[in-house]
Amino acid sequence: MGAAARAMANFGLKRLSVVGAYAPHWQEARSAVGAETLLKTAREAASLSEAVADCTLVIGTGTLTYRKPEQPVRTLPELAPTVCAELERGGRVAIVFGSEKHGMMREDLALCHLLVEIPTHPQQPSMNLGQAVAVCLYELAGRTGESAYSAPFAENFGPRPPAAELDRVAAMIEETMQAAHYSPAAHYSPAAMSKANRHDLNLMLRRLTIGPHDARRILGLFRRILNRLKR
Repeated sequence: MGAAARAMANFGLKRLSVVGAYAPHWQEARSAVGAETLLKTAREAASLSEAVADCTLVIGTGTLTYRKPEQPVRTLPELAPTVCAELERGGRVAIVFGSEKHGMMREDLALCHLLVEIPTHPQQPSMNLGQAVAVCLYELAGRTGESAYSAPFAENFGPRPPAAELDRVAAMIEETMQAAHYSPAAHYSPAAMSKANRHDLNLMLRRLTIGPHDARRILGLFRRILNRLKR
């Protein structure tokens, strides 16, 4: 964590959130030379969902050596244009890094709109946290101001809803599925499929790239359906 904070200080970033911090003394890491204040003011969150609640674009990081992505993948040089395009729309961006031991877990990746691949050699695909942060922030610092990446995801559709609103939509759809006794797997009950259903809903809502108005309409629709089912 100290090396990650130092990399942030090197490239001028100041907002750090830490999810499920392992030990209470991480804020005193000696490797955070010049970034002590950044560590001490870091925000602690119990879950990734809580940490990115106000973000409109969540970008996961990692290698694809042992992973089949379930969301759009961008190469490292495309990171800065994608981030700049979202900021120009008035959005808020989070770049998420997993633990050094496991990387990002599947349930956390489902909360990401995009995955940025850090290219590494197949024989040594993993990087330590400080290195990964430094590589990504170097790309951001070196390419800021470039024209936006010309892919459908980066088109100017206006700001996306924050992650917390997408979580509310997913929760409402999930509750409606359970009330309707709907399960995509015929041999399992809706309750047994709850975790898998929520994972798929999180992915789907982020792949659809809906706007805030769309999120409110979907929420209202499923709330009306749920009320009818309960009656």
